[in-house]
Amino acid sequence: MKRSVQIIGLILAVLFVVGLVGNSVLLADDDSQSTIVVPQEEAIVRAVQNVGPAVVSISVKNLIPTYDMFYNSYNREVEGLGSGFIFDKRGYILTNNHVVQGATEIKVITTDKREYEAEIVGTYAPGDLAVLKIDAKGENLPVAPLGDSGNLHVGQLTIAIGTPYDIDFQNTVTTGVVSALGRSIQGQNNQGSTVMIENVIQTDASINPGNSGGPLLDSQGKVIGINTAILGNAQGMGFAIPINEAKDIVDELIEFGYIKQPYIGVYGASVSKAALNEYFGFNGDGGVYIQDIVKDSPADKAGIQAGDVILEIDRQKIKAWNDLKNVIKEEGIGAEVKILLLRDKSLEVTTLSIGEMPTEENSDKK
Repeated sequence: MKRSVQIIGLILAVLFVVGLVGNSVLLADDDSQSTIVVPQEEAIVRAVQNVGPAVVSISVKNLIPTYDMFYNSYNREVEGLGSGFIFDKRGYILTNNHVVQGATEIKVITTDKREYEAEIVGTYAPGDLAVLKIDAKGENLPVAPLGDSGNLHVGQLTIAIGTPYDIDFQNTVTTGVVSALGRSIQGQNNQGSTVMIENVIQTDASINPGNSGGPLLDSQGKVIGINTAILGNAQGMGFAIPINEAKDIVDELIEFGYIKQPYIGVYGASVSKAALNEYFGFNGDGGVYIQDIVKDSPADKAGIQAGDVILEIDRQKIKAWNDLKNVIKEEGIGAEVKILLLRDKSLEVTTLSIGEMPTEENSDKK
């Protein structure tokens, strides 16, 4: 029985953005590099005609642990459906990680009904992104051009294209507006793991299960987002990953098959300003309490111990766990940083060299 890939409380989706000038849209003329004004309807039609052929349906098979009436376990095969788009003529396809996560078989279906077996080139679970590869045997594949999601505005027209519910509805098109920018969403993927995706685009374009992984276009027919979710049964609350964030990782996925993550090797929890004063006897703005250290990790080599509280990194205040994650990410792999610690009510400074995450990223480890 077919099963649309979904996040618990967040059902996956697709979107596209178009700039408005009243009921008309500004379009760039590729030949003259000038700007022309066309009716909004014409802009939508152009965008769909130009990019639609590069949008694909992704059919996956998964084995799900199941129990019979005698509590004997066995694996039951289920099918899922998602969307994606070709972004490189070599056969590279961008979609959501949750669409293909745990798949035993992946099939890509183009708009002209060609079918290809696909392999996973690489995935990035924290950003819910995946790159697939098909062998098109020298065929001239249509490609969706990547745009810029850095200049979006609330109120811009959006166009959603994807395959909701069933392959019979392939390349369904809906429209809406950009409802908000910089949202954060959380739920569970089809493997039961918690997913937190930050800085997503919110839209009210009508999107449904199966739209996940499809492109989000602007009025120039360029991809500015990847549809990823809708909020439960709410009407008109869909979300897409900004394409600029995907651009940053696609090349690395193609080259290495994974994203190199900066890492120091600690498990910890945020400490509030009040708790820092009450339980640790220090008048500060907060910090990160170190619960455990990974053996032979950068933190271990730097002498950081369980029970320490990280207060600053290179004079940047660490008030909570997210501050620690963000500073480590900004500093990057190989950077040497000074860490201010609170240990047994005394301040200490140590130097640490940020390493590369040796295993899959864990939300409680950094």
